[in-house]
Amino acid sequence: MINLVSFIPRAVVQGIPLLFGSTGEIMTEKSGNLNLGIPGVMYVGAISGVMGSFFYEQSVSDASNMNAFLAILIPIVCCLLASLCMGLLYCFLTVTLRANQNVTGLAMTTFGVGFGNFFGGSLIKLSGSDVPSIALSATSSYFSKSLPFAENSGWFGKIFLSYGFLAYVAVIIALVCAYVLKHTRVGLHLRAVGENPGTADAAGINVTKYKYMATCAGCMIAGLGGLYYVMDYASGVWSNDAFGDRGWLAIALVIFTICRPVVSIFASIFFGGLYILYLYIPTGMDHMEFQELYKMIPYVVTLVVLVLTSMRNKRENQPPNSLGQSYFREER
Repeated sequence: MINLVSFIPRAVVQGIPLLFGSTGEIMTEKSGNLNLGIPGVMYVGAISGVMGSFFYEQSVSDASNMNAFLAILIPIVCCLLASLCMGLLYCFLTVTLRANQNVTGLAMTTFGVGFGNFFGGSLIKLSGSDVPSIALSATSSYFSKSLPFAENSGWFGKIFLSYGFLAYVAVIIALVCAYVLKHTRVGLHLRAVGENPGTADAAGINVTKYKYMATCAGCMIAGLGGLYYVMDYASGVWSNDAFGDRGWLAIALVIFTICRPVVSIFASIFFGGLYILYLYIPTGMDHMEFQELYKMIPYVVTLVVLVLTSMRNKRENQPPNSLGQSYFREER
């Protein structure tokens, strides 16, 4: 029997990177851009934050006496700036130059992973580590610190209050994005651009501006998912290729949630639980091979969800009409 008090917090921690990634992709897709480079953006955001933390830790004589504000601010700023650059690059290629969005996204994912592995390997050499990883435990302690009264709140504190601040930031960002998309003029214009950029342009909406804004904001949100994974989930330990395929699951989550940020909050926790479910299914030492099969559960569920989603014929369950298509103003 699964102990939910211990299972749910682990599922939440696994799901937060997916929530950041899916929320960022939802904002991007609402503008009509399909960014398959989200895994690369999360990778770049993670390694940029790690580099900022690494050099800050190296600059102080005693890492345990670092300024808490700077220890948090530096990696976040580095992460956001690097993710913003990835978003600007994607927009320049797909919006300004009208390059194919699928090819551009895949190329950016390949670039992001290579970027992370190159600079990650360089930092490992600079640190003189005997293992292929670097640990930023001092910085991580600030990111993973839970609320002060969590330990004294029993099961409620363990399930709802035992996470680092970025976990709550992820939920707040998702709620804010949902509100902006449904209840503000900016959200209305953004959805109009995604549905029919020609009509939006004729109505006086700056299509290029909204595509740039939404995509860059989405990349910055997704980049925080990579930073959270390293600084909180992995306890500040960076090792090349450790991020896995969470970026792709985040994109699949967008389809699963039908581009709804609020639904993504719960769906990300659900997928996070599937990711670690194999740890809670007893196999015994004689049948360890079954554990590898259980690790396939989140991917099997993803495939099933994609099939079921494609069978929905309701208009409200469909992505924006112009998703993945370049806008040529002269054709308006």
